[in-house]
Amino acid sequence: MGRHLKRLFGSLILAWLTVPAWSASDLPPAIDLPREAGRAAGAGMPLVIIYSRADCKYCEAVKRDYLKPLAANPQYQNKLVIRQINQDGEQPLVDFKGGTSSHARFAAGEKIKLVPVVAFYGPDGRQLSEPIVGARLPDFYLSYLEDAIEKSLLALKKR
Repeated sequence: MGRHLKRLFGSLILAWLTVPAWSASDLPPAIDLPREAGRAAGAGMPLVIIYSRADCKYCEAVKRDYLKPLAANPQYQNKLVIRQINQDGEQPLVDFKGGTSSHARFAAGEKIKLVPVVAFYGPDGRQLSEPIVGARLPDFYLSYLEDAIEKSLLALKKR
């Protein structure tokens, strides 16, 4: 193996070892917000973003118990676009204005301090309904999600 190839391979292993250990309940990370929000709006739905952290057990519960099953629900399947933004992550991100950012910088710009936060966006990057902050009462969380999606759908139709 050539010296350059060894260095590249070593860099890749080092990068892999320094990536935060995200859990199996993670959702696809946000990469290109205008494209993802456009895809959601094309299906008549909001872009749903969960702001999360690697060390947040409440975030894990919201993703595992509510968002993943919601995405698998036949009513929303192939329509609902759910993405994750890691408040403590440096993953690259295209913001709603087309600029380059990172998950952490974008979350800070959205004034996300405590997680989990589930937010609902239109294709222009404006929030369509009030975000759901915190894990709230488990018995009612699905109702909170469905209400926010309904409000978001109404807001999308008005635009």
